[in-house]
Amino acid sequence: MSIEPYTPAEDRYDKAEFRRVGRSGLVLPPISLGFWQNFGDERDLADLRAIVRRAFDLGVTHFDLANNYGPPPGSAEANLGTILRADLSAHRDELIISSKAGYTMWPGPYGDHGSRKYLLASLDQSLERLGLDYVDIFYHHREDPETPLEETMGALAQAVRSGRALYAGISNYSPERTREAARILADLGTPLLIHQPSYSLFNRHVEAGLLEVLEDIGAGAAVFSPLQQGLLTDRYLDGVPTGSRATQGRFLTVDQATDETYLERARGLNAIAQERGQTLAQMALAWVLRHDTVTTALVGASSVAQLEANIAGRENLEFGDDELTAIDELAIDGTGR
Repeated sequence: MSIEPYTPAEDRYDKAEFRRVGRSGLVLPPISLGFWQNFGDERDLADLRAIVRRAFDLGVTHFDLANNYGPPPGSAEANLGTILRADLSAHRDELIISSKAGYTMWPGPYGDHGSRKYLLASLDQSLERLGLDYVDIFYHHREDPETPLEETMGALAQAVRSGRALYAGISNYSPERTREAARILADLGTPLLIHQPSYSLFNRHVEAGLLEVLEDIGAGAAVFSPLQQGLLTDRYLDGVPTGSRATQGRFLTVDQATDETYLERARGLNAIAQERGQTLAQMALAWVLRHDTVTTALVGASSVAQLEANIAGRENLEFGDDELTAIDELAIDGTGR
């Protein structure tokens, strides 16, 4: 089936809002499109193109990837590269495209972790798959206790100095290692722009110091899994649908989705969301964005309709004290694990 040529909506920025990344000059949309689990080769490329097109039409300018996103690893970058060439090559300067390296990508001792050898080789491979000369943000994807932090941060700084990345970021780092990474990068003349941690109503570890560190060092946060793999949507409130993520068992299991403690808390949160005129997912996104330090929330999308519903979560980000108190009684760290 042929696909009509794409012309972006002329009003794509009329209602779009953007949030500053720490104390940098960069801004990002409050909801960004993540490519973690929904853009691999098992998906129809026409469906992926429709999602990316609609996201851009709605003012979503940030697309987040990693070398290992798929499945299989690398396929999300390759698929987005195809879409960029087909639909968005004329709009590259309107986009923030990020990628990461830190997990296993090829056999042997140089295909994983945080060495200069691995990070820069992986970045070159990512650029080839994406068909780009540079990414806007390049992250180290996880801490590597076996590699000196000076080497890992030196590789990020080299990526920026070489023009293969515009900004440097880290993901899944502790507050202490985040502060040290920022110090090293500052000494190298490449500020730490952003940290990408998991954060949701049911996963609140960033509140134990990380958000404060990011504020101190002037970095922003791009939070992933704000919907806790779908547990913070209405998808599992009345059973586990056939073909849902829980039935696939990769990052979410049926046992997690049917746990009585989870269901009690999720249904209570859903009632609060309905009083706010939102879905549970929309309220969950608004809740993580209530922090000024959180620049953007990364969401995946399996359809255009799901994308549109999630992006609508940016429309009501205000919470009253009573609402936050009621939410805190149900937003218990560790729920659903």
